[in-house]
Amino acid sequence: MDLGAERRLADAALGLRHVFVRGLTLAASIGVHRHEHEGRQPVRIGIELAVEDDGARPMSRPAVGRDELSRVVDYERIAALVRAIVAQGHVQLVETLAERIAEACLSDHRVRIVRVTVEKPEALPDADCAGVTIERRRG
Repeated sequence: MDLGAERRLADAALGLRHVFVRGLTLAASIGVHRHEHEGRQPVRIGIELAVEDDGARPMSRPAVGRDELSRVVDYERIAALVRAIVAQGHVQLVETLAERIAEACLSDHRVRIVRVTVEKPEALPDADCAGVTIERRRG
């Protein structure tokens, strides 16, 4: 990811922190081809969130927030959401899977931007992986 994009997800002036889960590898029923309907294949998922940061205070001293899980977006909860979405059943398109994950992440009111990458490492025999990255913003 380029530095410019990284700044959009974590920006003290905008009161944003960057929460992420990278390389979550799950067995998924995904794909449009017949053989992909017959079994599971690995997908690698990355989630990046721009989250409201209650410790960032523009134009003043930053504050250390309460050391409590309830005040932050929990990356374990995000990973559990992704696992549950993948477990729901067959999806034809990586785009659809990414959109479902993005929608679930945005259900937390503190999430302003979500970027989801879904990769299929076994999709092309002569490539490391194929997939999609999407970005969604809270309206």
